[in-house]
Amino acid sequence: MRLESTAFADGGEIPARYTCEGEDLSPPLVWSEVPPGAQSFALVVEDPDAPDPAAPKMTWVHWIVYNLPAEARALPEGGRLPAQAHSGLNDWHRTGWGGPCPPIGRHRYFFRLYALDAVLTPARSVTRAMLAQAMAGHVLAQAELMGTYQKRRR
Repeated sequence: MRLESTAFADGGEIPARYTCEGEDLSPPLVWSEVPPGAQSFALVVEDPDAPDPAAPKMTWVHWIVYNLPAEARALPEGGRLPAQAHSGLNDWHRTGWGGPCPPIGRHRYFFRLYALDAVLTPARSVTRAMLAQAMAGHVLAQAELMGTYQKRRR
């Protein structure tokens, strides 16, 4: 499976438009080469470099989306979700996209898309750990896109 964005290349810099220094929109995403039997997709966006890439202490969750329909092959800029899809809790304790806003240094942001052989039972306030548990044994394929971002010096 492949995951791409028209906003940045894999390994490239995420434009400020998609960060706390811009409009804080989620970037557009497209995927292809979906395995047969996929019933839904889940997306997790994480920063493993928090708070400082020189001394990371945690992985910061920026976005959780699950139950994207099997026929979906894209998410538009701004992350408008199909009706059956759900957003989980990010590490700001809110649903939806929370763009890059690193306190220091250049951070890496991993967009991971999972093709699942099931539609997950929606729950309120799904966290990364809850999603991982629900996906266990259901992942058919995974695709990854990584972008970087560092705040501008003022």
